[in-house]
Amino acid sequence: MTNATELLRSRYGELPFDSKTWNESLTTLLSHRSVRAYLPDALPAETLELLVAAAQSASTSSNLQTWSVVAVEDPQRKEQLSLLAGNQAHIRQAPLFLVWLADLARLSYVAESRGFKHEGLDYLEMFVMATIDATLAAQNATIAAESLGLGTVYIGGIRNQPQEVATVLNLPSSVYAVFGLCVGYPNPEVATAIKPRLPQPAVLHRETYKLAEQDEAIARYNDIIKGFYTEQKMNIAGDWSEHSSQRIETVESLRGRAHLREALHNLGFNLR
Repeated sequence: MTNATELLRSRYGELPFDSKTWNESLTTLLSHRSVRAYLPDALPAETLELLVAAAQSASTSSNLQTWSVVAVEDPQRKEQLSLLAGNQAHIRQAPLFLVWLADLARLSYVAESRGFKHEGLDYLEMFVMATIDATLAAQNATIAAESLGLGTVYIGGIRNQPQEVATVLNLPSSVYAVFGLCVGYPNPEVATAIKPRLPQPAVLHRETYKLAEQDEAIARYNDIIKGFYTEQKMNIAGDWSEHSSQRIETVESLRGRAHLREALHNLGFNLR
């Protein structure tokens, strides 16, 4: 089993500290990597149900459970979603594609069945709550999948065309796809390394937030990530600061998601 020192060094591109506290759960968490090449092997029976059980064990605000998930295994439907998400081949390749939903339709339905109004669902707070609920649930499922030896990768491209995705999945009003998640056995012939993250001084603030003090950590990370690209033969020019700046430089940089607010309105979210 990979030890703590090796995993910490991989996660940061250097050893930030040498922890004497460790367990199997931390090994699973720090071993995470995005997998974009899968074997065609089907998942064992009840794997999906276990992942959903793990997802439902995540925290949920006020126990409202404002999320759902659509499990997609049909090749034709995966093909449709792959094209809508930017023609990402691993969606077609993975045996299981999970689409995580912010779901306010269930609460609306329950309230109406009991004769209650549901004005609160029209406000931004409930939209944020549902998005957070879906995210917490998905991350629990991801950790569970990786603990079982499966690989995963999140697909934010599912928000490229949210109304079309809603049509493919037959989503009711007040439900939208937050992101997708490929799940399957990693292809051992395609090596996938742990990508270094920002040093902790860039993200960990003690007592109060300090923006300017991140400069040194960001500069160090720029060097680390460039070294990672070279080591992995990824042929990527520039560093993290350059890539991140390009990703937010223009409306076009958002890759079609600049119209998300309008799409959400059309999907039944008033966002007052």
